[in-house]
Amino acid sequence: MEDTAQDIAQLIQTRRDQLAEEVMVRFFEKFPQAGKRYIDPVMREKSVQDVRYHLSYLAEAVNSSQPLLYADYMRWLKVTLTRLGLPAADIAASLRLTGDVLRDNLPPEAEPVLHTYIDINLKHFDDISVDIQTFVSPELPHAALADQYLHALLDADRHLASRYILDAVENGVSVRDIYLHVFQPVQREIGRLWQINQVNVAQEHYVSATTQWIMAQLYPYLFTNGNNEHVFVGACVSGELHEIGMRMVTDFFEMENWDTHYIGASTPAEGLIVMLNERKADILGISATITSHVDEARRLIQAVRNSNMAHVKILVGGYPFSIAPDLWKQIGANGFGTDAQDAVATANKLMASPGK
Repeated sequence: MEDTAQDIAQLIQTRRDQLAEEVMVRFFEKFPQAGKRYIDPVMREKSVQDVRYHLSYLAEAVNSSQPLLYADYMRWLKVTLTRLGLPAADIAASLRLTGDVLRDNLPPEAEPVLHTYIDINLKHFDDISVDIQTFVSPELPHAALADQYLHALLDADRHLASRYILDAVENGVSVRDIYLHVFQPVQREIGRLWQINQVNVAQEHYVSATTQWIMAQLYPYLFTNGNNEHVFVGACVSGELHEIGMRMVTDFFEMENWDTHYIGASTPAEGLIVMLNERKADILGISATITSHVDEARRLIQAVRNSNMAHVKILVGGYPFSIAPDLWKQIGANGFGTDAQDAVATANKLMASPGK
């Protein structure tokens, strides 16, 4: 069944553009009144692009044998698009038509897969709430500082945001706590605000850039001599735009006295393997923050496994791995971390059990 699922995923991905066009043609034929909302060519193209995303996420979930990934995508989709003003009924209709088009274009053995990933999840679509709780909760440690930091960023006052953080560190708040209880929940909160259409992409990027700028100011407080004798290399998969998480992970390894090397996003596999060899790496960390990038992580892991650095232990992290807890095993990693602190703890366990 697994091979069949992977074959189906490949078919969906390779025929994605044609399938998306067919879905929207049927949508406009079936719902002519709804079609009037998309009479503008730009809106029509956006609607086709949305279906391409449906298909890409579906293909990756099927390829990984993880229905939970597509269920989570449906939740994300309903929240995001309804907040932009798209009727929930239109979203559900396009998902149903996606299933219909796939049934007409895929071999009969695809039926159980489509039932599992589309039909079952759609049964619960109407029950999905479009409300998402804030990540900057008053009950969290350093909640007041996180709230001050968030509002300074939303006001585009990076100097005030920096002052809040540096003053807190000077007054005894650890850099670890700043990362875990301020930067992490605030980044997640900005993602939530974007999803519910309360901040735009430019604001989201401003917050990430400012947080990285402030992290650089904290480096004198965290850099060590790397006397652990273990080496960590952190990378993001090709196409990954959210690199701040891996930066935080790398900094946590640094605070644990590891010799660390962060090489950023979209590093070719060949160059990464050279780095692993030159630095005599013990652990490679790979970040993939969205489901459609999981296959890139899989390919990167396979490239390392097929090289002279196959002995390097590989950790993965990012949102999809938290949704599907055994996903890391399926793509060939040695473990995964739910956050920076957990990544270090997992790495230390792997180093204590080198044969595993």
